[in-house]
Amino acid sequence: MAPVTRVDHDALEQQLKDVIQTLTNIMVQVTNYDATTTGGATPGGSSSNSTNSRPSRDVIAHELRTLSDHLKSVHALGTSPSSSSGLLPQVPPELVQYVDNGRNPDIYTREFVELLRRSNQLMRGKQSAFLAFRDVLAAEMDKAMPELRDDVAVVVAATNGNGNGRGPGSRR
Repeated sequence: MAPVTRVDHDALEQQLKDVIQTLTNIMVQVTNYDATTTGGATPGGSSSNSTNSRPSRDVIAHELRTLSDHLKSVHALGTSPSSSSGLLPQVPPELVQYVDNGRNPDIYTREFVELLRRSNQLMRGKQSAFLAFRDVLAAEMDKAMPELRDDVAVVVAATNGNGNGRGPGSRR
C-alpha cells in the first residue's frame, strides 16, 4: 500500500466534508419537511412568501442529487489512475469483517503479526534444512563421483554455499 499523496488527501478530505454538509442539509430538510407547501396559497387562503420558497419535496430532491454528485466525485477521486498509487489504500476485507463483528482491530493486527512470525520461523527452518541438505549432497557427490567435483563446486558456489553446511541466512 503506497501512501496517499498530500494533494489527493486534501481534495478527498474536502469532498468528504461536502458529503457531510449535504447529509446535514438533508437532515434539516427532512426534519422541517412540509408536505402542504405547494408554492401558492396557504391553507388559510392568504398568500404568503411561499412563492419565493420552493416546496420541501423539491429542496430534498435537490439535496439528494447534490449528495449523489458528491459521492460520485469521492468515488472518482479514490479510483482515479492519476493518483500516485492508482488507488487509495485498500483495507483487507478480513479486517472489515473483524470490525463488523464488534472486535478490536488491534487484536486482529496482533494475531496477524503472530501468524507471520510463526510462518517466518517455519520458512527459516525449511531454508536451513535445504542449505544443510545441499552441502551434505555436495559432499556425498564428491565422495561418490570425484570426476564431478568441479561441477559440484560450481553449483554450490552459484547457490551461495561454501560447502561447510552454512549458507546465507543460516545461524549456527
